[in-house]
Amino acid sequence: MAVIGIDLGGTKLSGAIFLENGLMHKKEILLLEKRQGKDVFALIQKMLDLILKHSRAEGIPINAIGCCVPGAVNQEAGTVWVPNIPGWDNYPLLDELKDFLNDPSIKVRIDSDRACSLWGEIWQGAANGSKNAIFIAVGTGIGAGILVDGKILRGSHDIAGAIGWLAVQKPFDDKYIPCGCFEYHASGEGLAKVTRGYLNEKSDYQGILRSIDPAQVTAMNVFEAWSQEDPIATKVIDEAVEIWGMVAANLISIFNPEIIIFGGGVFGPGAQLLKRITDEAKKWAQPVSIKQVRVEGSKLGGDAALIGSAYMALTDEPDYKPAL
Repeated sequence: MAVIGIDLGGTKLSGAIFLENGLMHKKEILLLEKRQGKDVFALIQKMLDLILKHSRAEGIPINAIGCCVPGAVNQEAGTVWVPNIPGWDNYPLLDELKDFLNDPSIKVRIDSDRACSLWGEIWQGAANGSKNAIFIAVGTGIGAGILVDGKILRGSHDIAGAIGWLAVQKPFDDKYIPCGCFEYHASGEGLAKVTRGYLNEKSDYQGILRSIDPAQVTAMNVFEAWSQEDPIATKVIDEAVEIWGMVAANLISIFNPEIIIFGGGVFGPGAQLLKRITDEAKKWAQPVSIKQVRVEGSKLGGDAALIGSAYMALTDEPDYKPAL
């Protein structure tokens, strides 16, 4: 059996063929380049065309496709809400995929990238064998895949895990409305936003980041400047470490997981901060739970959601399975 995994991210689309043993056979990456609405689905079609053409040429029959998105998925309706893609509010992704394939023999499944990132880590990564685990995805946005007693926690309307909206600062500010307080301060885009704010405040600042147009600052710029002890970058990262630690502590206290995994594009460069984040979490967390949990970085890096989408496609219901 072979399946296709598709991971729609905030800036790029990844796709690959996976064999039943988990081996990734063919991987393609296409940039979103600020596409909106149906243009994004056209890019997914292009990706599927590329991969299906390869599968036919190699004689690899495709049995199923799993696709994950950076937002909320209504499993019953087959629709998705992706806040960072204009026009993807209740977008009928499942029907669009089935209509494009026009092949009822190919099973199609969709889910959030946070759930699929966790499935990837359970299948091939840091959470292998776990029954209670949390994947904190910190990229363009922030979300969490939460596994409780071997099942993904979905909530009453499939929105559980939208931790970008956790309140980590006060007072409330209207700038939190589109993305949430936690995401505004500590996502990849959030790090850039906070940095821009400090740059605009400090007209006398002459550090590394001053050579960059504030509107063009990225999280990668912030980490590069931080590595050179730039004062604004240091302030931004220190604040983010505190917030990441507080959120980890809250999740540990509520769910008592075996493991919390930090992943997504920011962790990456943020992986070197995990000890500091853990030390911060120890200040806030339930004292017994914090001693029982492991805090680790993703073992699958940027492929976690892609691998998890394939696992979702390979299984009828990817609930807990023993360690490989």
